[in-house]
Amino acid sequence: MDRIKQILFDFFTSLGVSNSNASYLNMIAMLIGLLIVLFIIDFIVRKILLRIFSKLAERSKSNFDDLMVNNKVFRNVAHIIPLLVAIEYVPMVFLDFPYWENIIEKSLIVFGIILTLWVVRSFLNTLKDYFKTLPRLKDKPIDSYIQVFMIFAWVVGLFSAFAIITGIPFLKFITGLGAASAIIILVFKDTILGFVASIQVSINDMVRIGDWITFDNYGADGDVIEINLSTVKVQNFDKTITTIPTYALISDSFKNWRGMTTSGGRRIKRSLSIKLSSVKYLTVNEVDKLKNIQIISSYLNKRQQDIDAFNTTNNIDKSQLLNGRNLTNLGVFRKYLETYIESHSAINKDMTIMVRQLAPSSQGIPIEVYAFSSDKRWQNYEYIMADVFDHVIAAVPYFDLEIYELTPGFLESK
Repeated sequence: MDRIKQILFDFFTSLGVSNSNASYLNMIAMLIGLLIVLFIIDFIVRKILLRIFSKLAERSKSNFDDLMVNNKVFRNVAHIIPLLVAIEYVPMVFLDFPYWENIIEKSLIVFGIILTLWVVRSFLNTLKDYFKTLPRLKDKPIDSYIQVFMIFAWVVGLFSAFAIITGIPFLKFITGLGAASAIIILVFKDTILGFVASIQVSINDMVRIGDWITFDNYGADGDVIEINLSTVKVQNFDKTITTIPTYALISDSFKNWRGMTTSGGRRIKRSLSIKLSSVKYLTVNEVDKLKNIQIISSYLNKRQQDIDAFNTTNNIDKSQLLNGRNLTNLGVFRKYLETYIESHSAINKDMTIMVRQLAPSSQGIPIEVYAFSSDKRWQNYEYIMADVFDHVIAAVPYFDLEIYELTPGFLESK
């Protein structure tokens, strides 16, 4: 290198160039030559590494090396060799220019730090993609952990670069930042909160990718598609995307439907209101008429026998229907609904099945169906629930009951 430098210097001086100008021309020529050599070395090393590792990736059964190629790990590693060559020979190129030599050397070291961060980022992205292919990890917030490591690496890298540029030793530079810790915490507040939230979300298994969540405060109602350090992305059922701060998952209340999706059914909880004035005791003839309804005929026979036995034993005067024990059309209707729900093919028989009467109000007596559909898919669930209530509503008149409806006059008076 020194010999080439001397040859060039002698050549420029032989052309009548002054020693000062010859030194500048010599430096420029050496720099151009070094850049050409570095470009060639970078090209050759990159091609060799990519070819070698691409062949290994094709033969390997694991997809980890394929992901390394896709994330350009080897391409970034290939740039390290030309950088080392540059650091070695730049002092010789700028030997006569110590001011520029110092600037270029520091610039190369800073570039080396940045290049190292690129390699680390590529490798971490590879790990992220690989972990997402593992069944036990694909629903975990891997992005959050990768981002934490990447932020830590960038902070260390930036501090190292500033220490090199300013000439202050790294430890002394870090110590000096202690005075500015309050400002640093303020700047990285969301990142710190997101990091803490990500850990709590993961440890407590609060949310996984693919979970259906409802978050009223943010208008989110859909599936979680991404969890990272600062945000959680939810694809709503109308295909819009809602972005929620990660720390909101531990500071606010939200609903996770995972328990429903992993259970044996999806809950049906709906009621209809029966008009109060339509509720009555049933006469013997009316009970006999309802016995034609097959699914409750055996129930009515048994209940009528029990009631007649009680009334006879207690010498009840049945000239007045109110006396003694009686069946009501509403009670028989509730039993009919319960029997119907229990025999419905789309209802999970191993989960709660109940038809209950809620507290009467000015809008009638609510009769609520509480059961679980075996099919949890939204479209099928809605069809099952509609099918059940189509039948329920159509069955009401057979029991001399009426569904409560607001009359036009009532609406006008309001």
